[in-house]
Amino acid sequence: MANHKSALKRHRQSLVRNHRNTMVRTRIKNVVKEVRTAVEANDKENASVALTKAVSVLDKAASKKVIHARCAARRISRLQTAVNKLS
Repeated sequence: MANHKSALKRHRQSLVRNHRNTMVRTRIKNVVKEVRTAVEANDKENASVALTKAVSVLDKAASKKVIHARCAARRISRLQTAVNKLS
């Protein structure tokens, strides 16, 4: 463990950010799972509602640099394609 005051503060900050990023990644997994289960059940309405929520969560995570912007775009694209195939 570091002894300098600034290094101790950086360590505290890293713990807080790690916790926040973990929560965001878990949220991403849950909203993506909602969309996929709705698609598997052939439920067009629930899939489209879950998709809008998932797009919002993924975009916000990308803007906060929790995940890469292209990773978010790729996931949104794949989810959108899956929902569009239902119709």
